[in-house]
Amino acid sequence: MKRSEREAAVRRIMERAVPPVPPDLWGEAVRRGERLLRHRRVVLRVLWLLACAAAVAFAVWAAGAHPWVEPPSQTTPPVSGW
Repeated sequence: MKRSEREAAVRRIMERAVPPVPPDLWGEAVRRGERLLRHRRVVLRVLWLLACAAAVAFAVWAAGAHPWVEPPSQTTPPVSGW
């Protein structure tokens, strides 16, 4: 399709009559948008709550387990010089 043909096709599409919009479309779109925003807000709050709970759980575990300390040796060193 050449450029002039494409331009003519676009002009024909744009010159068509605009289909009528249902009168309740705006209200339904607003309700759906509010519901999506509310849902997104709830999901974000739950994710933040889970992240904070994970941070607290890690801090409690680290305070009790001391993962930065080297564990004690499980074997005794060889005894020499008796």
